[in-house]
Amino acid sequence: MSQLLQHRLELLGQSAHRPLLSQGLRGIERETLRVGQDGQLSRRGHPQQLGSTLTHPQITTDYAEALMEFITPAETDIATALEKLDQIHRFVHAELGDEILWSQSMPGVLPDEKDIDIAWYGQSHIGMIKHVYRRGLALRYGKSMQCIAGIHYNYSLSEQLWQVLAQAEQTRGDAMHIQSEHYVALIRNFHRYSWLLMYLFGASPALATGFLRGRAHQLESLSEDTLYLPYATSLRMSDLGYQNNAQDGLVPPYNNLLDYMRSLSMAVRKPYPPYAALGTRQDGEWVQINTNVLQIENEFYATIRPKRVIRTGERPIEALCARGVQYVEVRCMDVNPFDPLGINLETARFLDAFLLFCALNDSPLTNEAEGEENTANFAATVKEGRRPGLQLQRQGQSISLQDWGKELLAQIAPVAALLDQQRGGNVHQASLQQQLARLDNPDLTPSAQVLRAIAAEGNSFPRFALKQSQQLAADFRARPPSAAERAYFSNLAQTSIAEQTQMEQEQTGSFDEFIEDYRSRTSSQLCCEN
Repeated sequence: MSQLLQHRLELLGQSAHRPLLSQGLRGIERETLRVGQDGQLSRRGHPQQLGSTLTHPQITTDYAEALMEFITPAETDIATALEKLDQIHRFVHAELGDEILWSQSMPGVLPDEKDIDIAWYGQSHIGMIKHVYRRGLALRYGKSMQCIAGIHYNYSLSEQLWQVLAQAEQTRGDAMHIQSEHYVALIRNFHRYSWLLMYLFGASPALATGFLRGRAHQLESLSEDTLYLPYATSLRMSDLGYQNNAQDGLVPPYNNLLDYMRSLSMAVRKPYPPYAALGTRQDGEWVQINTNVLQIENEFYATIRPKRVIRTGERPIEALCARGVQYVEVRCMDVNPFDPLGINLETARFLDAFLLFCALNDSPLTNEAEGEENTANFAATVKEGRRPGLQLQRQGQSISLQDWGKELLAQIAPVAALLDQQRGGNVHQASLQQQLARLDNPDLTPSAQVLRAIAAEGNSFPRFALKQSQQLAADFRARPPSAAERAYFSNLAQTSIAEQTQMEQEQTGSFDEFIEDYRSRTSSQLCCEN
């Protein structure tokens, strides 16, 4: 254990400060495809009884119209957030009719690209720009990639906790700056160690053959309809899933928030000839917001992001510039097909301990060489994480994944113990023991479990995925929402529809004027460059 980690744990272990550990916020965003009983992607629009995808706070869509996204409120206890995620699932299943939710990160058999509908958010200017952004994604990367689902884990610590650390360590600067730089330090450590999450929780070692649309690959054939890699943990997080060559080196390893914002700000303004060749309009309709490397900041595919809740009409980078980092969004977690919600409480408890370790541990400044090493370790783990004897690189030296993983768990153990001391019980330490068992035995990992389940279905990923999706749908429908829950979500749906209608009725000017104004703000010098 580093000296800094030990000192911080001792400080936060004091009775005066320990309650701060329970005052941070947690939230989950879960993506999932709507499919028919045969596993085919839904061609139906978002069900009206679920509300407006533009204004509903908890039920919306992501890239494809059929890719639903469930967003929990931020809670001090992740168990509460998971309970609310369960309520969303039960309400949605009660309203889906003969459709079900896909239980995997990777889609099943997809229709032709032209038959994958892009998410629609209505006729308001804000709704239209969300739609045009997704048209741009379809142009740039194809629609299949917009059907991949994941779990996003939102994590923050008490603002007072950062102040306690700053006072004890005599850190200079205003509170906003100190907090932001602590989160950036967390992110640096996350990049160093996130390969461990891919080994422990990756759950997409196989995919449907048609997903690659004829692209070159190095996967092995498991059956006529299934490709895989025998030791893979998360093909979703490999270069076969979310990928964008135009983004290579876009945001180099960064040591402060200013570096991050400058990189993103430049990318949103940097022209990219292949996108310029596509143009912004086709047949008089907008098909992408601009022809730059990024249309907007959210197009940057990162495994973790510094975040700040944005205000209406505000850009993410403007919010960070004005008010600093509020929380981090972990984006690399696969949907676990064996968990009804895609993630379970044990996993979440480990994530809390892992992220607190990243926040409190020594976080030396990084550089491009370390960034390349981190990227290589992550890439090796998602494609070969369960390979016996797999070697990773740590500061230029080889070390086995298992040995390094056990060292990390030993360092996280006192963090988990402190969390349990504050909460009561031993849930964080128990989760740590489960992860240690997975390091000792790769067959216990979700990716290995998925491959065994696929084998039991004739080596067919689509067949396994459909069977699992049908079972989970039946389980949810056996637990319908209570009258109070149904009334709560029905009211949210009606309110969201009314809000969208009001936005469409009260807006002024044309969409062309709106998008040009949006683009001019993109090209202006933002505060991070002043």
